[in-house]
Amino acid sequence: MTSLEFCHELEFTKINFIERKSKITHPKTILLGAPKVGKSFLIYDYLSNFKSKEYLYIDFDDYRNEKEEIAQNLEEYVFRNNIKVIVLENFLFDIKIPFCDSVIITSKIQKNMKGYKTIKVNPLDFEEYLLHDKRNQNITHNFNSFLKYGNLPQTPQTPDFRIFKELQNIIKLIFEDKTSEEILKILIFNIDEKKSLNQLYLSLKSKMKISKDKFYEQCKLLEENFIIYFISKYNQEKAVKKIYLYNSAFFSATSHKKKFKNEFTNIIFQELLNKQEEIFYLDYIDFYIPKKDIGIVSIPFFNSILMQAQLKKIKKTALEYHIKEINIITVSNNEVINSKELKINVLPFYEWALG
Repeated sequence: MTSLEFCHELEFTKINFIERKSKITHPKTILLGAPKVGKSFLIYDYLSNFKSKEYLYIDFDDYRNEKEEIAQNLEEYVFRNNIKVIVLENFLFDIKIPFCDSVIITSKIQKNMKGYKTIKVNPLDFEEYLLHDKRNQNITHNFNSFLKYGNLPQTPQTPDFRIFKELQNIIKLIFEDKTSEEILKILIFNIDEKKSLNQLYLSLKSKMKISKDKFYEQCKLLEENFIIYFISKYNQEKAVKKIYLYNSAFFSATSHKKKFKNEFTNIIFQELLNKQEEIFYLDYIDFYIPKKDIGIVSIPFFNSILMQAQLKKIKKTALEYHIKEINIITVSNNEVINSKELKINVLPFYEWALG
């Protein structure tokens, strides 16, 4: 059996798919996103609209598929078998795409192609997570699980004792060599921190042999693949950036240390990321959304009486940037702080995320 014949026999009708906010609606679509965010399942959902013989699903990361053979015979095979949909997973844009009614592509390469719609697939937001998490029956348990184990679609179906091992396997999949893995790990250890790449490079260099070019190149690649995000200070592009992950649970999967505030702030960032907002930070304000004049502050355990000094600093920055509303996100606190100058809400994460 040839690779194309094998790929043509694949059938996805029996896969249990839970609805996502992202959906393939255009016949020519390129899906981008970090590993395990659910790109393939969006494809399976799309293919459910067709008979199995009408689509050809090719995963170029499947070792069984002979790439040269596929490149030579793809066009003729599609024409001869009256294929309506071609799926090219993990595609490098290095072979000719034959004419077809519908072509769906996943790739690490960001490429603009005429006639194609690009969708960036993010991990689950908290509202989507509630649909996927069938084990926990109240929102407090849902939130605890979301914070501890992360936001990937496969996580709620994975037994607790295997989750961190699965997360470690994803980290190993992102880069195949040990040096690149260590680069990713030092970025993970510094989530929600203001650190320059040079600081991180010097820290890693003190522990292992590594070139500066390699370090910077891999950081850029991680950013391009939506694994790491570097958030700028508003109107200060040269200021040190803050580091965030597409999945905060990577920290707990790679360290026995506890950084609860950092991980909590990272899930707030993830939620903003799903809202497709332009995000910056300011002094004393974790996230600033200029288009909405909103500032967001992460204080897991908030006490308005004990935190008057911090509130004054937050207010000062907010007034300086003409911010109209401040949302202080907590684990469970809920109150409204009286202020003549601006609106200040204190909200538990789940209420803010679902609001």
